[in-house]
Order: sequence, then structure tokens, then C-alpha cells
Amino acid sequence: MPDTRRIVTDLRLKTVASLHRTLLDVTGGRIGTRFKNMPTLTLTTAGRRSGRPHTVVLTVPIVDGDRYLVVASRGGDAVSPAWYHNLCTEPRVEVSFRHGAARPMTARVLTPAEREARWPQVVRAYPGYADYQKRTARRIPLIELSPRGK
Repeated sequence: MPDTRRIVTDLRLKTVASLHRTLLDVTGGRIGTRFKNMPTLTLTTAGRRSGRPHTVVLTVPIVDGDRYLVVASRGGDAVSPAWYHNLCTEPRVEVSFRHGAARPMTARVLTPAEREARWPQVVRAYPGYADYQKRTARRIPLIELSPRGK
């Protein structure tokens, strides 16, 4: 029997993401480049099974020059988001920050020690991440996106 909660969560997340991408596109980025007081970016990954491109809009709690730190929280769900699994398989991604031109980047999951050092900064940027971590037994991963070749 399917997990109804997971189906509802998946549908809700996909609907919100689709609406957010549409808002960015329709307004040319004038609306939607910030969410919950954080900047947003669009991340395009290659599907781990299909190889097809998949694009999501993510908040960016930490911007460090041309590097971005994103959180694979999925709202504190028991499983990590599909985009996280995709970039673990293929770390070469495309990123558009604040609806700018897409740039080739590399995704790297922070080590446990790096994650522990950066987590307080993430929570300062958006305290809701602490609540997400409390909802799940998994350790929510942090991912650094950096320009390819750096």
C-alpha cells in the first residue's frame, strides 16, 4: 500500500517548485529571487536513472562569493530530496543564481565535520532548518556548489 503522506508531500513540493519556477520565468526574476529572507537559485541536475535534466528552485542560506551552500532538507522529511540523490550520482550541475545566466558548477556534499561547523550558520540564516532537523532521524546534508574547475 502506498504511503499517502509521502505522495501528498511529493505533490505539494512539486507544485510549489513548479509555481516558483513559473513565477521567476514570467516576471524575468523580478519576483521569486528571495524566499524566507534568503536568496534563491535554480539547480539543474541530471536524473540519476534517466540522465534527463531536472530543475528545482532552492533557498541559499549561505552565499560565499561565487559559492553557494544549499540544504537537502526536504522540509524535514525522512528521505532526502531527489535532486540530492541526482547530484550524488553526477556532481556536475548548472546553477542560476537570482535568475541570472546558468553556470556550470560542481556540487560537493560536506563531510560530517564540515557540516557540523557550518550548520549553526545555516540555522542563523533560517531557524526553520533546526525544526526540520528535529523532524527527521537522518542528518540533513549540506551541499556546496562551486564554479566548475575551482
